[in-house]
Amino acid sequence: MVKTHFKISKKIYLLFLLCNFLLTTQAAYIFIPMDENQKNHLKAYGIAYLSIELNIKVDWLLNYQGGSFMMEYNRKIEDECNIRGVSFNIIADIQSTEILRSISRPEINQDVVRLEKAPKIAIYSPNNKQPWDDAVTMALSYAEIPYEVIYDEEVLNNLLPIYDWLHLHHEDFTGQYGKFYASFKNTSWYKEQKKEYEELAKKLGYEKVSKQKLAVAKKIKEYIYNGGFLFAMCSATDSYDIALASENTDICAQMFDGDAMDPEAQAKLDFTKTLAFKDFVLIKNPNQYEFSSIDATQNRKINPKIDFFTLFDFSAKWDPVPTMLCQNHMQVIKGFMGQTTAFNNQYIKANVLIMGETKATNEARYIHGKIGNGTWTFYGGHDPEDYQHKVGDPKTDLSLHPNSPGYRLILNNILFPAAKKKERKT
Repeated sequence: MVKTHFKISKKIYLLFLLCNFLLTTQAAYIFIPMDENQKNHLKAYGIAYLSIELNIKVDWLLNYQGGSFMMEYNRKIEDECNIRGVSFNIIADIQSTEILRSISRPEINQDVVRLEKAPKIAIYSPNNKQPWDDAVTMALSYAEIPYEVIYDEEVLNNLLPIYDWLHLHHEDFTGQYGKFYASFKNTSWYKEQKKEYEELAKKLGYEKVSKQKLAVAKKIKEYIYNGGFLFAMCSATDSYDIALASENTDICAQMFDGDAMDPEAQAKLDFTKTLAFKDFVLIKNPNQYEFSSIDATQNRKINPKIDFFTLFDFSAKWDPVPTMLCQNHMQVIKGFMGQTTAFNNQYIKANVLIMGETKATNEARYIHGKIGNGTWTFYGGHDPEDYQHKVGDPKTDLSLHPNSPGYRLILNNILFPAAKKKERKT
């Protein structure tokens, strides 16, 4: 009896191995769900990026189970999913074909884009240590997506074209040092930062930091126009446009650049030069922690417990770009503040696409636009998982927020340059 039982067990074991072998050889794809069944949404983006780096074909399934990924089977990718804690299924070719067939139905608001080239990523950030962190840098690091840090010298030396995607770290392009003067003028970090900025401006041949930052802003605009992808958050959004608009005037008070602000500065703003905003009013008080009327932070009256914004629902087949940028497992996202929290709708240009808004306060949180051959995206707020992140606060531990819908919007933008729309058969 023991011998017979051993033979039966051995046969079952061999049968199991055979079935597993057949399943693996026929399972042509790895399917990564991005709905509520995904254990780690953020690291899933890193898996998609790694796959593209390895020249593995990746399909981004727009609006299908939260914007899922499907790629040709590869043992290394399977192992990485297990190592990084990313949920996945191994599916046969017939199953992948059925998914694509279902998505292609004209009445279904879903579509497919092929991710085929890993974008080279640059983070615009100073080398000196600052008393705040950056959500994008944290997202990239946690998702294990490689990036390089560049700053003013690299931009002005025309190195931007070697990158496909550029993020503007928490930055003030107006030359007013973040308007931190009233609260932090006596701190060592503020004094050191001001000194370093002034020394760099002189080194690069500019008499003022504001003039040097303007030159950088114009180089970035040229980069977008020639096909680059720009993403910015918090004060890098509105301060960037303000710098462009104030090219022909001086908006800095004496404590920032050594001379008085142009009394006619407001009238001399040129809104035709901006990307996103129009008709805004400058905040001239150097002691006020605000740049202009673009930002809604100071005037918004909403309880943090009900501070949410809603993502717009776009047509995947006819509006693939905003659909990609809004992929998520949640349509309603909890709000979060920053020096620039949200954008008052009345100051947004008519050709700008609003992708996320808080209707109750008439403000946009997530906007997008195109100039020339490139695009830009602005995302209000500082840290999607820290409602009111203050200067000097510890950075967020993303391992505690692996399913953050707010951080997913950042990572959508990172994969966006890799996407190529699949041709539909007629």
